[in-house]
Amino acid sequence: MSTYRVRIEGREAVAEGTLAFRFEKPSGFSFKPGQAMDVVLIDPPAAAAQDARHAFSIVSAPFEDHLAIATRMRDSPFKRALGSLAVGAPIQLQGPFGALTLHNDRARPAVFIAGGIGITPFMSILRQAAQDELPQRLVLIYSNRRPEDAAFLAELQALEERNGYFRLVATMTQMDRATRPWAGETGVIGEILLKRIAGGLPAPIYYLAGPPAMVEGMRRTLNLAGVDDDDVRSEAFYGY
Repeated sequence: MSTYRVRIEGREAVAEGTLAFRFEKPSGFSFKPGQAMDVVLIDPPAAAAQDARHAFSIVSAPFEDHLAIATRMRDSPFKRALGSLAVGAPIQLQGPFGALTLHNDRARPAVFIAGGIGITPFMSILRQAAQDELPQRLVLIYSNRRPEDAAFLAELQALEERNGYFRLVATMTQMDRATRPWAGETGVIGEILLKRIAGGLPAPIYYLAGPPAMVEGMRRTLNLAGVDDDDVRSEAFYGY
């Protein structure tokens, strides 16, 4: 796994409490949509010295001229140190790695199921698919507590309009606490919703990413719906 020293190019809020960080893309850095990389602090403060490295899915697509990640800004030494770095500050990247990448059989649809910040590996896949005009049916079922918590929601809605092969189904589970209106789905992702959205697709492959409990619960739900484990791929996010 290669190590690269790059600079931070910028940051932006992509949801309430969630920031995206943009880095220089080093020469020779090649990756597949859905892969991840380690972000390593250089000369971290003492509080973060024992926790100076974290793995993040790459949210930028291979065709883009930069690398990007997105993360919930929880109160951890690493997140505080990362958030305090100025634009232009150096940082190390190591990677890429990971196998949560799109299957090659274009006749089989992909159903992505994301909980919260689990959206990150799918952003790279969906951006690249739109760029390549990929003739493969892609469905994203995206669960958040509230619309303001849903990272990249506006971009996903724009990608759905742009890509006729892509369908977005977003659902909110705590609209009683929301400050923004929402006219879409509500409630948790269950067997009924899955069958309604994906039941008519020919032999789809399912991809799961989100909090560990959500990923395990969705795997059980898919099994109960008759989906074989061989057709389910997953990645759990621990605290991101």
